[in-house]
Amino acid sequence: MAFAYFGYNDHKGVFTLRIDTHTHGKLAKNLPFSEQYTQNLFKEAKKRGVEALALTEHFNTQEFDKIYQYIHDKYERQGDTFLVEGVRVFPGLEIDILEGGHNLVIGNYEEVQALRQEILSISTVSDFLPAAKLFPLVKKYDVIFGAAHVYRKGCNNLNLDDSLIDMYDFFDLNGKDTGLMGPTNVDKIKQVAAQYGKPVLAGSDTHQYLQYGSVINDFKREFDTIADFRKEIASGDYELLVHPAIQEKIEGANLLKKALKELQKAGGSYDVQLVIE
Repeated sequence: MAFAYFGYNDHKGVFTLRIDTHTHGKLAKNLPFSEQYTQNLFKEAKKRGVEALALTEHFNTQEFDKIYQYIHDKYERQGDTFLVEGVRVFPGLEIDILEGGHNLVIGNYEEVQALRQEILSISTVSDFLPAAKLFPLVKKYDVIFGAAHVYRKGCNNLNLDDSLIDMYDFFDLNGKDTGLMGPTNVDKIKQVAAQYGKPVLAGSDTHQYLQYGSVINDFKREFDTIADFRKEIASGDYELLVHPAIQEKIEGANLLKKALKELQKAGGSYDVQLVIE
């Protein structure tokens, strides 16, 4: 595993699968699901060099079930992934904890759905489980488990007991945070991952297509199962790429996200077509 600052088109390595491990399929948690918006997100991901992604949708987002039902019913399945508009999609979740903090889960469709249902059987979408209860529950499932954007304000993942932190499979090099904090965030994630002996995976944290390409993982081999994904992470045979214009990409994405939310609030629709075909 190595870090580099490269634009997608500038990177001349021998790696073959570029995967974003922290993405969302909606503009915001409190907005309804839109088939058009979600479909356009995947189309734009492909155009921006993303070959695969983990759809780590918030477990408590509005109309969560509609997102995965749409993908499950409409698109071809290969291994543990769905081929959505030319992008290989691993299902996933982003889950809050009572202490404050977010956690990423990447798995197959059945494992992700079952995990979410078990969480909701003992909590609600607004009353979060403490880490000591959530983490052992997550580890019952065949999923890859990560600590999301641990240096963001209000996230207390690193204040948990070491026995809980050790349950993580990876730390999230978050595109949004790196765009705001710069190389400092990269250095801090590298340090905490080394401290706990865990790998790092890069995720854009996008809710909006301009954010694709801020960070990405460039793997040497292709894979479409969680078992092979886990093996490739363990091999360390991949690079973490950070776009040289990441600050501008994040600023643009944040601005457009705010504008689309205001459009929805004013009676319009956030899924307005913005890209010229």
